Amino acid sequence: MITISRATFFVLFAACLTIAAYAGQQKPPSASLNFLVVREANGKPVRNAEVVLHQVDPKGKQKEEGLELKTHEDGKASTSVVYGKWRIQVIAHGFKTYGEDFDINQPNHEITIKMQKPEGQYSIYK
Repeated sequence: MITISRATFFVLFAACLTIAAYAGQQKPPSASLNFLVVREANGKPVRNAEVVLHQVDPKGKQKEEGLELKTHEDGKASTSVVYGKWRIQVIAHGFKTYGEDFDINQPNHEITIKMQKPEGQYSIYK
């Protein structure tokens, strides 16, 4: 007959409880985000645009951690995120920075972002 010390029994028992606790947790639902970044003037893709995503709390404050993506030659980038409110910013050389909050609540989102050329700046100094 095999005997187990009390310490070994309690370690095994604690391990089983931990495994059971993790098994009972459900992962939050996630969504697939597909971005297409194009020029507003002619609809051509913008490559190497930086797409920055930050989750936003119910008070509208963005969380510290975030995701950064780069668009490919076809202006596309994609990732997966958990459901919730996300702040999306797009930065590309020669274009105005784009920013908007999105409520991600479906499994798939196709987001097209039209980048605009910057407007002329005005100065009292000439």
